[in-house]
Amino acid sequence: MKTSPSTQLCIATGGLFALSALAFAAAATVLSVMFDWPDVLREPAEVVLPAFTAGGPALIWAWFAAAWTYGLLAIPVLLLPAALGLQGNPALKVATYAGAASVLLSLIGFLRWVFVVPALASTYATGDGQTQAAVSAAWTAQHQFGGALLGEHLGQLLVIGWSVVVSIMILRSGILPRWIGAAGLATSSVYLLNQGDILATAVPGFPVWDLAGLLGSTGWGLWIAALGITMLIKRSAAGSPATAAHVLPALHGIA
Repeated sequence: MKTSPSTQLCIATGGLFALSALAFAAAATVLSVMFDWPDVLREPAEVVLPAFTAGGPALIWAWFAAAWTYGLLAIPVLLLPAALGLQGNPALKVATYAGAASVLLSLIGFLRWVFVVPALASTYATGDGQTQAAVSAAWTAQHQFGGALLGEHLGQLLVIGWSVVVSIMILRSGILPRWIGAAGLATSSVYLLNQGDILATAVPGFPVWDLAGLLGSTGWGLWIAALGITMLIKRSAAGSPATAAHVLPALHGIA
């Protein structure tokens, strides 16, 4: 039996969510083994840059892989409203823009390890004390701007906002199992607590929960994979006129 265009779109969107989550998890695992990521992000230049140099070209390619496996997430984020038959909903439209922007910001944060950090690490490795001090200052500036501000603070806040809106819509409409919506809100709440660690890089003494980053990012990644797999399982319901007729009244007033 042939599938309808809407069902095919739901299959593609769900598959891309699952693929991006699993591919990024694999890349992140490699980075963790090779470079002690993400703990290394809070280390000073005299620790990070020599470790980066020691990683060689393989470490640069690992960062490249992490960047673009995460960047792949932008595609299903943009496709999600149409896949669920909710492209006219204003709240989801705004959330989709926020989600796509968050992926772009995070992509910038990842790719600086490919295009910016190698030059700094090379100069640091061959420079004298004065040069190393200058490189250390340059490292801190780009790390706080491209990493803490763009990739972590703004990137995470925007994707958490997208996750919350999607989760609320799932809970209100029942277009997907409601446990997906509940799990999305729970993981987003934990992930939000990671902002304490990020703000502490600019505001010394800001309260930090050390496990928020690990639990939040891992939980959120598992939620993305579960969202994709659930869409694959529920593809026929997501594309049916009856479901759309049920969902649109349920979402009335959410915007």
